[in-house]
Amino acid sequence: MKFKRIAIANRGEVAVRIIRACEELGIETVLLHSEADVGTRAYRLADKKICIGPAPTAESYLNIEANVNGALAGGAEAIHPGFGFLSENSHFARKVIEAGLVFIGPSPEATETLGDKVSCKNLAKKLGLPLVPGYEGEDQSVEKLISEAEAIGYPVIVKAAAGGGGRGMKILKNFSEARELIESAQREALSAFGSSKVFLERYLDRAKHIEFQIFGDATGKVVHLFDRECSVQRRHQKIIEEALSPSLTVDLRKRMGECAVAITQAAHYRGAGTVEFLLQDGQFYLMEVNTRLQVEHPVTEEVLGVDLVKAQILTAQGDPVFIDRAVFQPRGHSIECRLYAENPYLGGVPSTGMLGRVHFPEGPRRRFEYGFESGDEITPYYDPMISKVIVWDETRSRAIQKMIRVLKDTTVFGVHTNIPYLIEILSHPEFIQGKMTTRFIETYFAQPIAEPSLTDAEKFFVEEAQRRVPRAGTQNLTSSSASIGDEVSAVWMKSWRGV
Repeated sequence: MKFKRIAIANRGEVAVRIIRACEELGIETVLLHSEADVGTRAYRLADKKICIGPAPTAESYLNIEANVNGALAGGAEAIHPGFGFLSENSHFARKVIEAGLVFIGPSPEATETLGDKVSCKNLAKKLGLPLVPGYEGEDQSVEKLISEAEAIGYPVIVKAAAGGGGRGMKILKNFSEARELIESAQREALSAFGSSKVFLERYLDRAKHIEFQIFGDATGKVVHLFDRECSVQRRHQKIIEEALSPSLTVDLRKRMGECAVAITQAAHYRGAGTVEFLLQDGQFYLMEVNTRLQVEHPVTEEVLGVDLVKAQILTAQGDPVFIDRAVFQPRGHSIECRLYAENPYLGGVPSTGMLGRVHFPEGPRRRFEYGFESGDEITPYYDPMISKVIVWDETRSRAIQKMIRVLKDTTVFGVHTNIPYLIEILSHPEFIQGKMTTRFIETYFAQPIAEPSLTDAEKFFVEEAQRRVPRAGTQNLTSSSASIGDEVSAVWMKSWRGV
């Protein structure tokens, strides 16, 4: 079938990304949104909007019935879940199918096999794929988990079985903190994914995080579209991603790619997915499979010249994709930075409020995927990512230089952003040399970055602003009005560069 209208069960920049792909295919879109996301960029771009509930995710974006009913009410024939929220929920996929709609993603069976981390590891064992030593048993009592952690040997990492993205993930360094952290991980997993089930792995303290993009088309064939380096992480959340990884030899890339295809082919996988590995001391271990589109998919698109979202939609329609791309040839290097509304001088505290002027410096092979524009509000309800900034260049060193230039020329007023933080990471010698591991942030950026002092020129602007804007005391202001002069002073006395 050819879709005429697709519902989008997501928000922010990924909703915009899906809308743009649908526009190119001549497909109308229905945005399934919460009350808090009225007026966002995706809301403005979608052909039709259906409100599925209030701001809390449990009552909107994680509400299966509301999403399915919203799609039906909007006249959609299919639902694209984006990433996060219900994208890896097999129960949601089944409900979509039972309602007579198409779920744009893998089958519920494939999601259950691979999306559940324990089931995925069991399949990997059957296939003889390399795994980190750990525990994936059904006994989820805290006493059993502590006993298994002792047997594995500290440090041990606890992970949610039903999802990823750093939710429900804790590192146990010793016996004394094990109970508290395991219980905390179980609570977080239940809240984020509806399941408190966790599993344990030995924590590799010098590992790199490498992932392979895979795609299963309508013919049943699975291919890999090469790798991405995702080692720069804070609290298990990726900050900067790149393709291809600077860490892999030709042989490692070949063997890891074969593993990625083997496990997804065995699960009869269809659509876009990602197989994640840890790499340490020349040895790699399969970590998990994400049965959805990844946040960082644009870097793969940039080096291979593919459109993964359009490929997802075409595959869901039953159309073949990548017919003439039996042998993919990566070209150049691509880097993605996640631009967050947060204060880098306070350790990443979220920054909310209405956006003032927003400017992205367009240019050759510069790509900006954003869900918010000037006048939009960054609310406290959801992830504070404003946009993704992606660049491509012929070499990795030139891509780094380009990204730093692009970030310096990007303007976001109204909230703080992590732009200064990103620039410091990109400028760090270990990042430039490609030697960073998953402990890079912990090692070099454990403390908030230093706030720069105002230059003489900036101090002059402060003084001019204070001189030209009348003080409240000299104006006939109402009691509800704040002192404009004080407001200007407060803004300018804090460094505005990079906010």
